[in-house]
Amino acid sequence: MSFKYAALLAATVFAAPAFAEVDIEAGEKAFKKCKSCHMIKNGDDVIYKGGKTGPNLYGLPGRAAGAGEEFKYGKSIVEAGEKGLTWDAETFSAYIADPKGFLVEYLDDSKAKAKMAKQRVKNPEDIFAYLESVVAE
Repeated sequence: MSFKYAALLAATVFAAPAFAEVDIEAGEKAFKKCKSCHMIKNGDDVIYKGGKTGPNLYGLPGRAAGAGEEFKYGKSIVEAGEKGLTWDAETFSAYIADPKGFLVEYLDDSKAKAKMAKQRVKNPEDIFAYLESVVAE
């Protein structure tokens, strides 16, 4: 594991108390920025209509990276999932802040690529909490 990735993990672990205070309603509102590429759909039940450029985010919390149905994931994200990357608030937040950089560090591969661009999201943990809430309903 590289020093930079270890530092990122340490920062998210020490920031864990900040993740404890999430706002699901704010997460739903913030998801509006995500819907241009992503939808939330459970079978025929469309929870949040959105684009198909990115994968369906229903059931994302706890899922292995690159392991969703009906979407052709990039090689690097699939590899990260095969190496144990699963989505929780910390990994989700770090990934959307810099998808390519995250994968380069996680895989320790300077050639790793991400299909998703960097996102400027104020509180990504709120979006993650919203994604958790739609599965719990």
